[in-house]
Amino acid sequence: MRKNDVVTVAIEDIGVNGEGIGKVDGYTLFIKDAVIGDVVEAKVTKAKKNYGYARMMNIHTKSEFRTEPRCDVARQCGGCQIQAMTYERQLAYKNEKVKNNLIRIGDVPEDLLREVMEPICGMEEPFHYRNKAQFPVGMDKEGNIITGFYAGRTHQIIPHMDCAIGREENKDILEIILTFMKDYQIPPYDETSHRGLVRHILIRSGHRTNEIMVCLVINGTEVPHSHILTERLTAIPGMKSITYSVNREKTNVIMGRETGLLWGQEYITDFIGDIRYRISPLSFYQVNPVQTERLYGTALEYAGLSGNETVWDLYCGIGTISLFLARKAKQVYGVEIVPQAIEDAKQNAQINGIKNAEFYVGKAEEVLPERYERDGIHGDIIVVDPPRKGCEESVLETMVKMWPEKIVYVSCDSATLARDVKYLRERGYEVKKVKAVDMFPHSVHVETPVLLVRKP
Repeated sequence: MRKNDVVTVAIEDIGVNGEGIGKVDGYTLFIKDAVIGDVVEAKVTKAKKNYGYARMMNIHTKSEFRTEPRCDVARQCGGCQIQAMTYERQLAYKNEKVKNNLIRIGDVPEDLLREVMEPICGMEEPFHYRNKAQFPVGMDKEGNIITGFYAGRTHQIIPHMDCAIGREENKDILEIILTFMKDYQIPPYDETSHRGLVRHILIRSGHRTNEIMVCLVINGTEVPHSHILTERLTAIPGMKSITYSVNREKTNVIMGRETGLLWGQEYITDFIGDIRYRISPLSFYQVNPVQTERLYGTALEYAGLSGNETVWDLYCGIGTISLFLARKAKQVYGVEIVPQAIEDAKQNAQINGIKNAEFYVGKAEEVLPERYERDGIHGDIIVVDPPRKGCEESVLETMVKMWPEKIVYVSCDSATLARDVKYLRERGYEVKKVKAVDMFPHSVHVETPVLLVRKP
């Protein structure tokens, strides 16, 4: 197989990034946007010895699992990798991915998974679910100010303001900001020259409260004519917070460290269950509120609290899981590396009248060993919700030393989950429950809470 060869391929499997997988004379090809069951014509873009990558040119035979994407830029945009797949097949794919990773990477016996793995939790309406969106701002070749989403694995902006998985009011907000920039000749940021002002537009919304936050990420320290912008934006129902974030670095990181207030308050609020959360521009807060309630409900169910337990919640963010647990536990300790998130967590505990939750700023791999070995703070149950890279080994090591009765592991990457589950199973814990939760319909990502119980 060589680069630029054009071949006809039957798609027999799905890769971890949602790409279709097929074989031509035993040679494996990975083809973006192809759906399992399709027969496609594809052009080889990269050829290795035993496998290659190809771009789908035409569909000869449509799969029974293929559907028309609701978004007209779904193929170009990097956000929804599998929108062309029926939602039922998306759920089956994600469930299989979690299961296969636990078997292949985690060495969890397949017979055990048949017993402990619960059906995946999907959505009734898998569109317009995201309560947060970050839109890069730039200029097209004709000199027009545009916003939208980056094409997959690039920094090329695909102009688009009506995202099928975002909130419907986002389009109105973006139109106001782009018109304002044009009216007052405010330039978008240019990555190459490091000039221009507006880099990104962050929009956050409260699912239950319908409160809206807009934050402009700027390559400067102020927004010219901001009183005009705020006057226009406050016409949007629910607008509560208009802020800016200063980011003058040559970096791919979106948000800066310093934020300022243009209008309203510096935060919005929302509920998960009956707990109110305060959300600032830098807060980590799950993007799918409907599924978050189900995810945290599952974590709480797995913890099986009676009211006498001391619980550690590692990578706690703004205290979302911690406060859920605190209602049922004796004492909860939360750990998070972002100082602003811990301030939010403390504030969230206060506004909900929760007094049995304590929060520490720092790396989980440093705080947990220190508090256990120096202060002797034990944990009956440990809950972890780490970033994609999973838990540091020092965290897992301390967790095993603390020897809690249960560990509830909430994962956004089933590969690193499986790696950490293997570590814990080899040191005295067994998997008792697993449930994939589809937090990100039309993308390849899936959240997975797992209950591990100490062996007798």
